[in-house]
Amino acid sequence: MEHVHLAVEEDDLYSGYNDYNPTFDSEELENDVGFQQAVRTSHGRRPPMTAKFPGTPIGPRSLATSFGARLHMASSMGRPMTGAVQDGSARPMTAVRAAGYTSALSRGSAFDPLGQSRGPAPALEAKNEDTPEEKIKILEKKVNDLIEESCMAQSMGALQVALEKAKEAGRKERALVRQREQSGSADHINLDLTYSVLLNLANQYTNNEMYPEALNSYQIIVKNKMFSNAGRLKVNMANIYFKQKNYPKAIKFYRMALDQITNAHKEMRIKIMQNIGVVFICMGQYTDAITSFEHIMSESPNIKTGFNLILCYYAIGDRERMKKAFQKLISVPLGIDDEDKYIPSNEDTSSNMVIEAIKNDKLHQMERDLKTLAEKYIMTAAKLIAPAIETLFATGFDWCVDMVKSSQYVELANDLEINKAITYLRQKDFNQVEAVETLKAFEKKDSRVKSAAATNLSFLYFLEKDYDQADRYADLAMNADRYNPAALINKGNTVFVKQEYEKAAEFYKEALRNDSSCTEGLYNLGLTYKRLNRLEEALDCFLKLHAILRNSSQVMYQLASLYELLENPEQAIEWLMQVISVTPTDAQALAKLGELHDGEGDKSQAFQYYYESFRYFPSNIDVIEWLGAYYIETQFCEKAIQYFERATLIQPTQVKWQLMVASCYRRSGNSQKALETYKEIHRKFPENVECLRFLVRLCTDMQLKEVQDYATKLKKVEKMKEIREQRIKSGREGSARSRREGRESSAGSAGISTPVLISPKKSSVMVSQSESKHFSPLLDSGRDSGRSSSSTKGERLSAKMRSLPGSNEPYEASSPKELDASYVDPLGPQMDRPKTGVKKRVEDDDFADEELGDDLLPE
Repeated sequence: MEHVHLAVEEDDLYSGYNDYNPTFDSEELENDVGFQQAVRTSHGRRPPMTAKFPGTPIGPRSLATSFGARLHMASSMGRPMTGAVQDGSARPMTAVRAAGYTSALSRGSAFDPLGQSRGPAPALEAKNEDTPEEKIKILEKKVNDLIEESCMAQSMGALQVALEKAKEAGRKERALVRQREQSGSADHINLDLTYSVLLNLANQYTNNEMYPEALNSYQIIVKNKMFSNAGRLKVNMANIYFKQKNYPKAIKFYRMALDQITNAHKEMRIKIMQNIGVVFICMGQYTDAITSFEHIMSESPNIKTGFNLILCYYAIGDRERMKKAFQKLISVPLGIDDEDKYIPSNEDTSSNMVIEAIKNDKLHQMERDLKTLAEKYIMTAAKLIAPAIETLFATGFDWCVDMVKSSQYVELANDLEINKAITYLRQKDFNQVEAVETLKAFEKKDSRVKSAAATNLSFLYFLEKDYDQADRYADLAMNADRYNPAALINKGNTVFVKQEYEKAAEFYKEALRNDSSCTEGLYNLGLTYKRLNRLEEALDCFLKLHAILRNSSQVMYQLASLYELLENPEQAIEWLMQVISVTPTDAQALAKLGELHDGEGDKSQAFQYYYESFRYFPSNIDVIEWLGAYYIETQFCEKAIQYFERATLIQPTQVKWQLMVASCYRRSGNSQKALETYKEIHRKFPENVECLRFLVRLCTDMQLKEVQDYATKLKKVEKMKEIREQRIKSGREGSARSRREGRESSAGSAGISTPVLISPKKSSVMVSQSESKHFSPLLDSGRDSGRSSSSTKGERLSAKMRSLPGSNEPYEASSPKELDASYVDPLGPQMDRPKTGVKKRVEDDDFADEELGDDLLPE
C-alpha cells in the first residue's frame, strides 16, 4: 500500500503530464553518443556499464511483480530500464505522449508546453562574406540587378541609360567568370546568366541604332554551341539587315532561322515567312513575295498577309488573282466574339454585372482594334483594286460591294458605296450623276449612313456654290444625327456665306460642344468673330487652334493678321516669321512682312522681304511696284527698269508702267532709248497727253524734225480734251439746275419752305408714292458729285503737267513724286486694284470647309 496514493482535494490529478524526460525521445537518437557507439560496435565488444543515475545498481536486471518492489536492470546504453523509478518518482502511466501533455516525473511541475522556460534561441551565426563562394553569389546578384535595371530603363524610353547598364552588366559578368576560374570552379559557370547579358546588350545596341555592335553581340551568341536555341536570334540579325536596307542578307538570315526552327513552332515559322515576303516586296520581286504569301494563306491565313498578297497581284496587274485574293481576304476568320455577347439582358442581374465589367476590358478593346484593322484593310483593298479589276471604275466598285455584302463584313457595304461617290469627288468629277445618285440613295437608310451621305452632299453642293441645296442637305444631316459635327459645320458655312455671322457662330459652337477636337469648327469660329470685329475673341480661338495645330501656317497667318488689326505690328511680325519658318517659300507672307517693316520705317528690311517675295512669285504687281519705286527713290533707275518692264508684261493695257519705263530711261540719261520707248507708247496710246508732252520735249532737246508733228498732235489732243471737259461741265451744270428746280417745286407742293433730306430707308415709309419720285435726284447727285471730283482731279493733273520744266531745263528738276503723280491709274487707288495672277494664301473671307468627315477619308 506504500505505492498507493489517495486523492486529496488539494492535489492536482493532471499535474506532471507536462514534464518530459529526454531519455524516452526517439527523435534525438541521432544525437545520443552512447546509442550511436553501440550501433557502430558489435555485441561482444560492448563498453562496460556505468550507472547513469545515482542509486542505480550495476548488475543484472532485477525482476519484480507489479505488487512488489521493482528491481532495476540497466540497459546496454546505461539508460534506465522501463518502469525504473528515477529520483523517487513513479513510472509514467504510458510511454506515448498525449497532445500537449506528458506524464509527470514529479508532482508540482509547471505547465510549459512551448518550452519557454528554456530561454531564447541562440543567435544565428553571421555569414562569412570573405569566402569565394559568397563573393561569387554577391557578384551574380549584382549582374542580375543590372540587367533588370537596363530593361526597366529601356521600357521608360531612357535608351542611353539602358545601354550603359547593359555594358556594366557585361563587365561584371566577365569579372564573375574570371573569379570562378581563379577559385577552381570553372565547371560551374552560369551559362544562362552569360546568355542574358549578351542578349540584353545586343537589344540595347539595336534600340540605340548601333547596328554593327548589335550584330557583333548576336554573332557571339550564335557561334557559341553551348547556348541552346541560339539560332533563333538570326531573326533579330535579319531585322537589323532589313533596317540597313541590306535585303539580300536579310533574306539569307531569315531562311537560316527558318531552317533551325522545327515544324512544332508553326506560328514562328509563319511570321518569318511573312517577313521574307515583305523583303521581297521591298526588292521588287513580287513573284517570290507571292509564293511566300500564298503559302501563308494556305497554312494560316491572316488579314495582313491577305492584304499584302492583293498588293503584289496589283503590282503585276493580274486581275483574276486580285479578285480571288480579295475573296480570301474577306473570308479570313478573326476569331472574335459577336457584339451581341456584350448586350445585357433584363433578367439576370449577376450576368449583367459581368457583362458591364468585361464591356471595356483589354480583351474587348483588343477585339475592337482587330476588327477596325480588318475593316481598314478591306476598305483600302477595295478602293485600290476597283479601278483595276474592270474597265470601268464603277463596275469594279460594284463587284467589291457585292462581295462584301455576302461576307461577314456586311456593314462595310454602305461605307464602300459612300467611298465610291467620294472617289468621284476626289477626281474633281463634281458633275458625275452617279456620285450624287449614290449619295441620295442613302436618304432612306439608317441614321448613321444617312447623316454621312447628306453631309457629303451638302459639301458637294457647297463647292458648286449651290448654297440652297447645300443648306437643305445640311439640315437633313443634322436631323439624322444632331451630334454630327461635320453636319453642323456645313450648316454654319451655308449661313456664313449669307453673311449671317451670329447664326454661323452658334452652329460652330455647337459643333465644338459635340467634338472639342473639331479644328474646322474652331477655325471657322475665329473667322466669324473676325468678320464681326470681335478681334479679341477671334484671337482666343486661333491661339487655341495653334495649341492643337502647332505647324499650321494658315493659323499663324490669321494670328498675324489679327495682331495687325489690333495695331500690334511687333506681334504680327513675330507670327509671320513663324509662318516663314514653316513655309519659307510663301511669297504672300514675305510680301506682308515687307509691308509691315515698311510701315515701321525699316526700308532695308522691307526691301529684303519684298525681294524674296518677288524671287518666289515674280507676278505680284504690288511687290513689283514697291521694288521699282524703291530703286527710283534710291536713285538706281537702271535697276527699276526691269521691274516696270515685268509689270508691263503683266498689265499691257496699263500705260502707267510703260511711262515709268520711259521715265527711268530718261532719268538715267539714255535719251535715245527713252525716245524710242515714248514713240512705242504713242503708237499704242495715241491720245495720251503725257506721252506727247515728253516726246515734244525730247525731240526739242535732241533737235529732231518730228518735234513739229508731235506738237501739232499735242495741241489737237489737248483741244479735244478741253472740249470734252466743257461738255461734261455744261451737262453737270444743267443737271444741277434741273435738280434745284425739282427740289423747289417739291418743297412748294408739300408746303415746306426748307428742303429736308430723308434716308432712302425711311422714304418708302414716310413719303407717299407721288412724293418719293422727288428724292431720286438727291440720290443721283452723289454720283454726279463723284464725277465732278474726278474731273477736278484730272484738271489739277493737267495743270501740273503744264508746269513741267521747259526744254532748256534739266529733266531731273522734277522730283520722282511729281512724276508719279503726272499719270492717273485708271483702276483707282492701290488698295482697290485687283491683284491679277495673285492668289492670297489666306483671305479674310476664306474659311475651312468640313473635310468630308472621318468616314470619307481613305487611310
